[in-house]
Amino acid sequence: MSKSHKRKKSDESLSNPKSTRLNKKIYFKELERLQLELVKLHEWVKARDLRVVVIFEGRDAAGKGGVIKRINQRLNPRICKVVALGVPTEREKKQWYFQRYVAHLPAAGEIVLLDRSWYNRAGVEHVMGFCTDDEYWDFLRSCPRFEEILIHSGIILIKYWFSVSDEEQENRFRERIEDPLKRWKFSPMDLESRSKWIEYSKAKDEMFSYTDTKTCPWYVVNADDKRKARLNTIHHLLSLIPYKEIKHKKIDLPSISMEGYVRTPISDQTFIPEVY
Repeated sequence: MSKSHKRKKSDESLSNPKSTRLNKKIYFKELERLQLELVKLHEWVKARDLRVVVIFEGRDAAGKGGVIKRINQRLNPRICKVVALGVPTEREKKQWYFQRYVAHLPAAGEIVLLDRSWYNRAGVEHVMGFCTDDEYWDFLRSCPRFEEILIHSGIILIKYWFSVSDEEQENRFRERIEDPLKRWKFSPMDLESRSKWIEYSKAKDEMFSYTDTKTCPWYVVNADDKRKARLNTIHHLLSLIPYKEIKHKKIDLPSISMEGYVRTPISDQTFIPEVY
């Protein structure tokens, strides 16, 4: 890990559980520092031909998307890819369950961030009755073996579960309903998830009992404070993958020679209106 990533004593207040919501100025300063480390990490992954998969799971409105966005924000999208699969097609429903996810696994030098994953079967599919009991129990039994195969093949597999209280989830749902910019995030399925809070809790506990293994453990993120959840997740992710800063050669920007070129008249081109 890069030396600059080590936390200084002056940052001790960031981890104080009794502190109030993280100050916005401190948050953005720390986020910028961590994102610089993420750039170093993803360059190391590319240089060393590593394959990394990070799974983000949790209740609706737990903040998974916000964390993924901050991780991917400064990175090369050709190296760090976000995968958020929709409802499976009729053909996919007839495939081996893990097959649609295998197609999105990283090649050498890539990071894949899974915004929800094969764990849909242990959560929403099971609770909402989208799969049979046999399919559900088969998943719980086969999932650890599937993940062991991935890890044995050389993939670095990391799993995060975002934990949010029912009070905070309700606040975020209400915010989505009232904010036109966030209204699209709210779906009828979200209403169902609220009414089946206990069922989802039991499903999560059952899922952990089978899949929280020594080979591939679940890392739980306290996500009631979005800012802290984002920083804590990025900080933890950086700690799991040893990396070093790649030294780049000095870049000398060449000058441009306009000799032999005559630009076409600007009047021949169609420009968009300069409203601002």
